[in-house]
Amino acid sequence: MTSIGWMPAARRACENFRAATAGSRNAKHSVYIALLHDSRFPERWGLYVGQTSRDPDWRFDQHKLGYKASGAVRRFGVHLLPELVEHLNPMQQWESLELEAALADAFREAGIPWVEGGH
Repeated sequence: MTSIGWMPAARRACENFRAATAGSRNAKHSVYIALLHDSRFPERWGLYVGQTSRDPDWRFDQHKLGYKASGAVRRFGVHLLPELVEHLNPMQQWESLELEAALADAFREAGIPWVEGGH
């Protein structure tokens, strides 16, 4: 795979987050990050940030199949980057929604040129 110059900045951005509800009794939600690549433009790589109550791998497969899919992940999703968020998951739903948005904002602030999701 091609080296993505902004990936260290994405890793650093994720390290700054903690989930207060991680591992709690009702922790059933996860945030996930998918790597995006537009093959029409070899230099165009990005990140999608989502949250789910399902297994993130299963959710990624749903995106790729078009079920409740983000168009960006369906068309450009390469694979998940679980190592970026494994220290956060699982957590309670309210926190997954907050962290989904906060991670997307942090990636944008870190200079990641293409960020999707984070609703």
